[in-house]
Amino acid sequence: MTRIVAGSVGGRTVKVPPKGTRPTSERVREALFSRLEHLGCVDGVKVLDVYAGSGALGFEALSRGAKSAIFVEKARQAAQVIILNARNLGFDVQSTVISMDAERYLAQREDATLFGGDIDLVFLDPPYDVHPGEMTRVLHYLGPWVTPDALILIETSTRAPQPQWPDYFDLEDMRTYGETSVWFIGPSPRMAHDNKDKDQ
Repeated sequence: MTRIVAGSVGGRTVKVPPKGTRPTSERVREALFSRLEHLGCVDGVKVLDVYAGSGALGFEALSRGAKSAIFVEKARQAAQVIILNARNLGFDVQSTVISMDAERYLAQREDATLFGGDIDLVFLDPPYDVHPGEMTRVLHYLGPWVTPDALILIETSTRAPQPQWPDYFDLEDMRTYGETSVWFIGPSPRMAHDNKDKDQ
């Protein structure tokens, strides 16, 4: 079990899949969301939680006022746990659970307009054994899903190399919490502006 830290269902517990996932610790989640709320990046936003595991990050966002969340988790058993957690927390209406490989799901919009999506906040919290090449491809496919003002959080081990993202994303911040590194990236203002001009 893990616990929602704050918000409308703060203190409620979240079931964790029996194996194959690595839930973000409550301490790290508390620090992350303190930062996100300071930036005004939670209330009313649409969330995409990739490698969702138990769904704790997405549910923490919903608890703190996010409008909706899409949870992407390829392990069928873990996806069922997310559905159960959404129901138990009262977030089943705001939650969409996708039991599919992250690359395959995100690639569905590969040919869509860059930064033409409606996702405002993305969590990427892969198992530590995910190959760096997969993360690079997932980040590539994210472009058409997000808004020009989106924020993407990538969680890694401090022992892992820096994730590689496309040049249409910029690094905005990096924080270390114990043995966890969190990279904050967002659409490059230059690329977003160029893309907007093309649409006009």
